[in-house]
Amino acid sequence: MTIAENLSAVRARIEHAGRNPDEVAIVAVTKGFGPDVCRQALDAGLEVLGENRVREALAKMETVAGGTWHLIGHLQTNKVRSAAGRFDLIHSVDSIRLAEALARINPEQKVLVEINVAREKQKTGVDPADANGVIDGVADRLDLRGLMAMGPAHGDPRGAFDELRAMRDAAQERLGRALPILSMGMSGDFEAAVAAGSTMLRLGQVLFGPRPR
Repeated sequence: MTIAENLSAVRARIEHAGRNPDEVAIVAVTKGFGPDVCRQALDAGLEVLGENRVREALAKMETVAGGTWHLIGHLQTNKVRSAAGRFDLIHSVDSIRLAEALARINPEQKVLVEINVAREKQKTGVDPADANGVIDGVADRLDLRGLMAMGPAHGDPRGAFDELRAMRDAAQERLGRALPILSMGMSGDFEAAVAAGSTMLRLGQVLFGPRPR
C-alpha cells in the first residue's frame, strides 16, 4: 500500500474510534527513513514530520522542502543550541533545567511537557508526582502548548492516556489558559489515545511500514 492509502486507513480508524479525523493532527515519524520518504509523506498530504534525533532532523531539513518539523525524541541539554528555533514544536521537555536552557536561546520556542504516565523506568518524561511543578515552571519560561506521553509497553494504555488528559485539564485551570495539544498515541495504541482525547498522534510504522535497519 502507498503512504496515501495508509493515511486514509488511519483516518478511517480515527473515525471508528469516535472522533473527527480533522480534529486529530498526525505527526509522521520519519526517524530512520531518508529524505525521499519525507517528500513522499508530504506529497501524500502529511504536513508535519517528526524526528527523534536533532542531527538527523537537521540534515533532512537541508534537503526536504516544505512541511513542518517536530522534535519528538528526548532532547539532551548539549543539543539545545542546535534545536532551539529549528523545530516548530519540541514534544519532550522534561525538566525546568532543560526549559531554562531553551529559553536562553529562544524563549518563544513552542514546547510540550513530556510526562511518564506509564511509570516505566526505560521511558523519559517527568514523574507524574512532580508534573505540576515542571508544567508551571516550563509555562513561565517557554511557549507551552500542552503535554506529551508514551503509552505503556504492555497492557491497556487507556488509563495512562486518561491520566494525561486529566493533568492537562488541571493545568489549564491552574494556569488560566488553554493548552490545546495532547500528544499521545503511536502506531500500536493510537485508537485508545484518540478515544481518550488525543489531539496529536505520532505515527511511523502504520504509515511507512517497518523502519529500515
